[in-house]
Amino acid sequence: MNLYSINAGYFKLDGGAMFGVVPKSMWNKANPADDNNMCSWAMRCLLIEDGDRKILIDNGMGNKQDAKFFGHYYPHGEDSIEKNLAKNGFTAADITDVFLTHLHFDHCGGSINLEDGKLVPAFKSATYWVNEIHWKSALEPNEREKASFLKENILPIQESGQMKFVEAAEGEEWIKNIRIRHVNGHTDNMMLPQISYKNTSILYCADLLPSTAHVSMPWVMAYDMRPMDTLKEKHKLLSEAVAGNWVLYFEHDPRNECCTLHEVDGRIKVKDIFTLAELDSRILG
Repeated sequence: MNLYSINAGYFKLDGGAMFGVVPKSMWNKANPADDNNMCSWAMRCLLIEDGDRKILIDNGMGNKQDAKFFGHYYPHGEDSIEKNLAKNGFTAADITDVFLTHLHFDHCGGSINLEDGKLVPAFKSATYWVNEIHWKSALEPNEREKASFLKENILPIQESGQMKFVEAAEGEEWIKNIRIRHVNGHTDNMMLPQISYKNTSILYCADLLPSTAHVSMPWVMAYDMRPMDTLKEKHKLLSEAVAGNWVLYFEHDPRNECCTLHEVDGRIKVKDIFTLAELDSRILG
């Protein structure tokens, strides 16, 4: 198995929304805001190469939206799915599986391209994996979450005939070496892949833990539908991560890709921060 960090780019979101009840005097040190209170965030995907399978976890917001939409989110930087796949020797045509943790636009927007006026899959050889509970939630969203579920990102996946539901229950293997952790709070039934890599567990954190700063229990996004459920999920998984010496892989942290954890005076804190490319040397060392 080989792992590749694939950054789909950067965008901006309101700092207060990303850090919830935490005062700006605290969170601004973790991710400084601009004059409009906007902070920069990554859309860091993960490519798993395992035998003949090339599994891409999430795919950013894509580029098919109009200028008004992008004006709200300020995409910036030179990174893209295509550039970073190519950097590692792959193309979109090589992807066999697209695993979507959930269907918010910044996680699944790159699934579908606009080509000659038609909405078509960006990964034409891939099976797209979602879970049925979250799929139904995305098609009939509540008013608070509605703006995050865009029909043009979601319905063409099903219409293409390339979509399948993940049937693995909480903690079960989806495929060999990848277990699924189902978490609630941010949205209904978000799926976090837990990857077994060289006797190390790597948890793809998606929006349960957008950044290293969110390891702290009270740091919960205002975007979360049920923040108290998020707290329960964080406590459960972070306790397991400390006990098992897991590696956490962050999708949105603008600087930090991975970390390990430890418990200090009864509180779970970040221990070491490193890149995915440094993981092998850490394991061997």
